[in-house]
Amino acid sequence: MQQKLNSLKLEVLEKIKSLKNENDVINYRNAIVGKSGSLTEILKWIKDLSVEEKQTIGKLSNDIKVAILEAFEMRLKEIKKVEVEAKLANEFFDVTAPASTDTKTHLHPITAVLRQVEDTFKRMGFDIFESNEVTTEFFNFDSLNIPATHPARDMQDTFWLEWTGNVLATQTSSMQNIIMKSEKLPIKALIPGRVFRNEDIDATHDNTFYQVEWMVIDKNISLANLKYTIKTMLSDLFESEVTLRLRPGYFPFVEPGVEVDFSCPFCNGTDTCRVCKWSGWIEFMWAGLIHPNVLSQGGIDPEIYSGFAFGFWLNRLAMIKYSIPDIRYFQHPNLAFLKQF
Repeated sequence: MQQKLNSLKLEVLEKIKSLKNENDVINYRNAIVGKSGSLTEILKWIKDLSVEEKQTIGKLSNDIKVAILEAFEMRLKEIKKVEVEAKLANEFFDVTAPASTDTKTHLHPITAVLRQVEDTFKRMGFDIFESNEVTTEFFNFDSLNIPATHPARDMQDTFWLEWTGNVLATQTSSMQNIIMKSEKLPIKALIPGRVFRNEDIDATHDNTFYQVEWMVIDKNISLANLKYTIKTMLSDLFESEVTLRLRPGYFPFVEPGVEVDFSCPFCNGTDTCRVCKWSGWIEFMWAGLIHPNVLSQGGIDPEIYSGFAFGFWLNRLAMIKYSIPDIRYFQHPNLAFLKQF
């Protein structure tokens, strides 16, 4: 089986190089890693192998599948680039033509998505709190169950302000403690804001981006309330019913913590589109019930009250909704891009 897998990998990678258009790539991709694809059929035999063989073949098959999927994605990008270059080469620009007088303005895609999200939650009785861009180490870390010795601090590369001990907020969660201490219970808060992380910039990462977070605190709050709230928001946003999938996740400020996926609204979960990478699911956000330590830091008795919180990148939501391929587009004043929305 090992030889068969390696042979298939070489054959597929070579074939991908010769594919000429997007439809050819998608059709061949389905023929290899789809539900009845060649690689999928081979992998069905793994269950009949010995334990030792399963360990070896399982790792090999997973590595091969990842390599093949990456090759498909790379080929799609190459084809798209060639198409754009060909289009530009054939376009004619008359440099003597008078300038356009079109002054019609458009909402930025992030603003448009945020307004839609805010409208949904205003109807549900949420109050909106703008997040602070500069905050203290206490609000950004300690109040969220992330003390100085906690390894979770290593997960986020923070911009520190020299001499002050303050930081550029790495998450809108830095507002949780402030809201808990300033608002009367029960609390239903929507917290949008710009956050900053010292990260390398590429198509899916930026050092400046927008987050939005929800926090609900009341008696008898459970994961059922959390799931209903997220499902309502996403169904409203994409104007179609979505299905949620919760997976265990670790986040120091919630317990239990979950990672939330939702069924792709573009292919209806049938794993036939690029948005969900042919999986039928879109990995989306963190969520969970607010950790008792966080409630205590906010002056709330965790024996009486409970709550949930969840949050995500607005940039990523806009990328999904409008099929935007590169997060860097949001920061560039490109009118050709902005006028599409």
